[in-house]
Amino acid sequence: MKTFPPLRFAIGPSAIGPVLVATSPRGVCALLLGDEADAAGLGARFPGAALQEDTQGLSPQVNRIRRWLERPEGALDLELDLRGTPFQQRVWRALQRVPCGVTLSYADLARRLRAPTAVRAVASACARNAVALAIPCHRVVRSDGGLSGYRWGVERKSELLHREAVIAVG
Repeated sequence: MKTFPPLRFAIGPSAIGPVLVATSPRGVCALLLGDEADAAGLGARFPGAALQEDTQGLSPQVNRIRRWLERPEGALDLELDLRGTPFQQRVWRALQRVPCGVTLSYADLARRLRAPTAVRAVASACARNAVALAIPCHRVVRSDGGLSGYRWGVERKSELLHREAVIAVG
């Protein structure tokens, strides 16, 4: 079983429901939304990790996320501690370069990674993303432009894309 350093976390309300931010000594390792935004959801992501609630200490990060959700411009700039395979890390870095208000398909993303046959692996990397918003998996859609599964709900994905489109249009 993987071992994790102690994680500090805080939960706060936002325009799209509850958000949980968790940090390791290296940075934000989880940003969970909705039903997963609780200690049980965090514990499921990091089994065996010692969890310490730190609402006051993490209020700057929670407030930054809340402000970004109110006006999603640019990247949600947080110091991240990403844990994944080398391929997942490549997918996540590529997603960080997708501009706010822009969508692309899983196949487009696979082609950008020069792995055009890895569409399913790209989708799997998106599903394993523990840092919602900072790794904007919500910007990945089906090839026909339709919304597909999103760990934190298709309705939330739709709302995020709508908020970004409104800001992008000006």
